[in-house]
Amino acid sequence: MKTVIELLRDDPALSGWRVTEKATASYELFFVHRKLETVRATDTVSTGVTVYVDHDGKRGDSSFPVYRSMSEADVAAKIKSAVARARLVDNAPYELPAGGTLSAALPTDLDKEDPKMLAMRIADAVYAADDLPGGSINALEIFLYRDTVRVRNSRGVDKTQTVHRVMIEAIPTFTDDKQSVELYEDHRFTAFDPEKVTAEIAEKMREVRDRAAAQKPATPMKVNVVLRAKEIKELVGELAYDLNYGSVYTHANLHVIGDDLQENGTGDKLTVTMKAIVEGSENAAYFDEDGTELTDTRVLENGKVTAYFGSNRFGQYLGVEKPSGALRCCRVEPGTLTEEQLAAAPYVECVSLSGLQLDLYNDYIGGEIRLAYYFDGEKTVPVTGISMSGKLSAVLAGMRLSEKTEISGAYDGPAKLLMQDIAIL
Repeated sequence: MKTVIELLRDDPALSGWRVTEKATASYELFFVHRKLETVRATDTVSTGVTVYVDHDGKRGDSSFPVYRSMSEADVAAKIKSAVARARLVDNAPYELPAGGTLSAALPTDLDKEDPKMLAMRIADAVYAADDLPGGSINALEIFLYRDTVRVRNSRGVDKTQTVHRVMIEAIPTFTDDKQSVELYEDHRFTAFDPEKVTAEIAEKMREVRDRAAAQKPATPMKVNVVLRAKEIKELVGELAYDLNYGSVYTHANLHVIGDDLQENGTGDKLTVTMKAIVEGSENAAYFDEDGTELTDTRVLENGKVTAYFGSNRFGQYLGVEKPSGALRCCRVEPGTLTEEQLAAAPYVECVSLSGLQLDLYNDYIGGEIRLAYYFDGEKTVPVTGISMSGKLSAVLAGMRLSEKTEISGAYDGPAKLLMQDIAIL
């Protein structure tokens, strides 16, 4: 990085520059049917350079990677080529983030123990859930990562942050005399709770068993549909993307500040805060890729749009005095729905979807349901082979949010969302 920065500082053609270095150390275990097949450790560093060139009242930029094998002459040639490319880019002028030094680590307990011992304890927690008759974990992969990201630029930014994170990939399987069914589980965290990991895998083991027994119900029908945290995160993410500085600047947004997304609503009101940090999320950060300090921003309050958020560049284009930075986490305030209220009418609770389908412009929400639980008012049975379809505006107006909250990746909010009178096909 030192050599690269010296070359950038000495180039008079540049109006600015940014250098990002990411160092990742990993420890990885690969199991097949409980047998440890492979252990791997890696230590990698990647460096990226972005140059900025002001020309003809515009600002252009161009990026390129730098490898350890490059000589100074190689890097100088890359800079020259990037300058030429940047002159072909005609963005409106903007300033890079200025000043600010930081060296910090995101909260974690993963750095308190030797990676080898920690990885085996995580494996033990996973296999503690492998006790379901007919079930098994065909494959398990455990990845322990330590990412250290440093951003420096021509205006004095020098920020470093370290994230410790774990990713578990497991294949729960259920086999009977008729078939064998698999599900894929991707579980991520930055603090290790053995009981929580075991509970998460145990739930997936039950789900793969139920997937094998699931049947298609009589369709079509209209019924309440329940989304879990993963799909709620997708729904909120789509609404938030519409309020990003970039969407607003390019006139790609549907809603503006003051709009009520739940006009004449009868359900729980939606309050969403885009956040720098959600406890336990690998997406938590103190600053974004530009080196901009991240500032929590409430974009929806009681269903109404209250603010936009996004990167330094597009924030400047909109005249925002202090851009929020590219926030990647969100907090949704809980609602009033209790388990007793949920059970007052039949519902379909989605467990596994091919992907939640959302279209703000066509006012649509839907998706293919691979596994769900249908409660008919008395009993609960697993169902499959169905899809759902509804009007997004109606869903938002009448939705209920659970009192109980859950953290799922970059999402912190209600564990369940009830959509009323959805078509099941």
